[in-house]
Amino acid sequence: MIHGKTSKLTQSIHAGSHEYLAHGGVVTPIFPSSAYDNEGGGPLQYPRYFNIPNQRAVAGKVAALENAEAGVVFSSGMAAILTTLFSLLKSGDHAVFQRDLYGGTHHALAQEMPRFGIAYTLVDGADPANFEKAIRPETRLLYIETPSNPTLKITDIRAVAAIARRHGLLTLIDNTFASPVNQNPIDLGIDIVLHSGTKYIGGHSDLCCGFAVTTQDLTQRILASAVNYGGSLDAHTAWLVERSLKTIVLRVRQQNENALAIARYLKTDDRIGRVYYPGLEDHPDHAIAKAQMPGGFGGMLSFEVKRDAQAFMSKLALIQRAASLGGIESTIISPARTSHVKLSADERKAIGVTDGLVRLSTGIEEAGDLIDDIKQALA
Repeated sequence: MIHGKTSKLTQSIHAGSHEYLAHGGVVTPIFPSSAYDNEGGGPLQYPRYFNIPNQRAVAGKVAALENAEAGVVFSSGMAAILTTLFSLLKSGDHAVFQRDLYGGTHHALAQEMPRFGIAYTLVDGADPANFEKAIRPETRLLYIETPSNPTLKITDIRAVAAIARRHGLLTLIDNTFASPVNQNPIDLGIDIVLHSGTKYIGGHSDLCCGFAVTTQDLTQRILASAVNYGGSLDAHTAWLVERSLKTIVLRVRQQNENALAIARYLKTDDRIGRVYYPGLEDHPDHAIAKAQMPGGFGGMLSFEVKRDAQAFMSKLALIQRAASLGGIESTIISPARTSHVKLSADERKAIGVTDGLVRLSTGIEEAGDLIDDIKQALA
């Protein structure tokens, strides 16, 4: 156990794993077994029960980084999101969601919620009052995602949490874009923090996982559904996630610096239209972002290319065209063609996803090299 208050850098290396270091090594071993001795009784260990050593070690590390009591690691971010939602909602319930959501979440709500008789309302998260206006007697939770994907809008976490407390509702946040390094929503009053661990937590574009971290009581409630839905993570991948987490602070700090440097350059180039990055002083939500993202403003930014965005991306030599994000290599996409392709044209327009918008996930390369690549592609 880690005693006393420690930094995130220390937590990323030491939290979660000490229980399994009796063999004398400094790295958690892989426990690939799907069958465990239960002669002495007690809880049965089984991968689908989310309680084998590698699963528990990595869930403990993310919980520590998010200042949560406990958590669950899943096989994907969507497994974490939908399992958590369906553990908290039943037929006849209602939930309020921020409109600017990851496209996969938006699509899943539209496909799955009506099938189970669960109503939901999408609101503009820019004004927290919109959440309160949408609350009904049957509302059970409020769900936000900040910074938003892909236009980096900021929702006031404290304000939404306060509204939920007044009405006795639970709050959930997708904290993927910020990462546990930059933003800790539980400290701001949020009940459950969700992550697509495939992104910054994994960090190397080579694995898929998800997380839900919260209190002990809510963790048990989520687990009760999780064992039925079966979205568990295998021991080998969980071991890789724990390895990746040991460098998350170093990686994200560099990605923060790169994103800010690129955003500042883009503001000076007349071939670029709007630039979306909360670290820019003229971002409409900069003050809120600064207050609730003490670790940094993140490695994600998006911007409008005034001419042909597809031609621009095709000319990039260093920045790769790939649909995921959060890796050590810089990647770029057109959200209208990838993450938000399942939304209608009108839905995309409503949240600012135009054909000229590109989303850049900055890696840990030298910022100057990335800027040079953008310049030559624009030329």
